[in-house]
Amino acid sequence: MAIFNLTINAQRHQVDVAPETPILWILRDHLNLLGTKFGCGLAQCGACTIHLNGTAVRSCTFPVSAVGERAITTIEGLSAGGDHPVQKAWLEHDVPQCGYCQAGQIMSAAALLSQHADPSDEQIDAAMNGNICRCGTYLRIRSAIKTAAASTG
Repeated sequence: MAIFNLTINAQRHQVDVAPETPILWILRDHLNLLGTKFGCGLAQCGACTIHLNGTAVRSCTFPVSAVGERAITTIEGLSAGGDHPVQKAWLEHDVPQCGYCQAGQIMSAAALLSQHADPSDEQIDAAMNGNICRCGTYLRIRSAIKTAAASTG
């Protein structure tokens, strides 16, 4: 075990865990931040997506020892009142069905828009590749990202 000082959603946290512990389990089991979901455990489905200094990262395979001084943002920290442009567009376009993958989808979309204010369909598809939605709302996801981009531009 080792002590790690982490900045998560703009708050400092100290955890005593094994260095190889994936961030996902620190968020869920140690800090009770349950918005980030466990999906596949192989970084293939995207349900566990968080931001590490603004970049989308799969937290199920990202060890705490690799975080360093970088800031972590989870779905809980994306906006104080759930009013991030992506979250608002998600509701406007009725994207969620079962909802399980939505936190990861939203985090990937928000990271994309922080890098590309007006992404093309190809950029959206590339950024969202690996975020699996078993309900198949991919067309609504793309539409919601375009709406969010328009509202921030």
